[in-house]
Amino acid sequence: MKQAWRILCLACVMMVLCAGTVFAKSVEEKRTETREKAEATLQELYERQSGARYEVENSHAYAVFFNTGIKVGILGSSHGRGVAYNNVTGEECFMNMKELSAGLGLGVKEYSLVFIFENQDVWEHFTSGDWTCGGGTASAGATDGESGGGIEGAVKLADGIWVYQMTTKGITLEASLNGTKFTRDKKLNGEK
Repeated sequence: MKQAWRILCLACVMMVLCAGTVFAKSVEEKRTETREKAEATLQELYERQSGARYEVENSHAYAVFFNTGIKVGILGSSHGRGVAYNNVTGEECFMNMKELSAGLGLGVKEYSLVFIFENQDVWEHFTSGDWTCGGGTASAGATDGESGGGIEGAVKLADGIWVYQMTTKGITLEASLNGTKFTRDKKLNGEK
């Protein structure tokens, strides 16, 4: 029991230290850092999944997120940020993500997500405000429901939305994003 409390205290200290570092940066530094991390994530994806570059570059839009999650006991949470790009309009939208989870566990998990948006409607819905993902786990065997097509290595998350989920070990074959909320980062987008 004492060991669990020590780990919990250490996790809290780490979160406070990370938060202090984040708040110390200017808005432009945060934008630059987010863009650089997004580009590094894309390059990693392209190395791991041969067809991903084509899918990203030829999609209507895409988004890249990087996330860190902490789970202690029966509760867990994760937070991350990223940027969404519209290949048609050139629009850029900075976003945050938060996830709450329940279930026994202990540890820290880092992962990245690359979303592919097939059309303007799903892009607008995702970037317009609060978008929550829930309702089950998507698997790599999913298709688009019309032509039977899919995106190799990605999973269908919703109509018109595919996602690659990468951990340090590689691309996962399912996307468990239940209870994950994606919101616009008003500060980085220059909104009031």
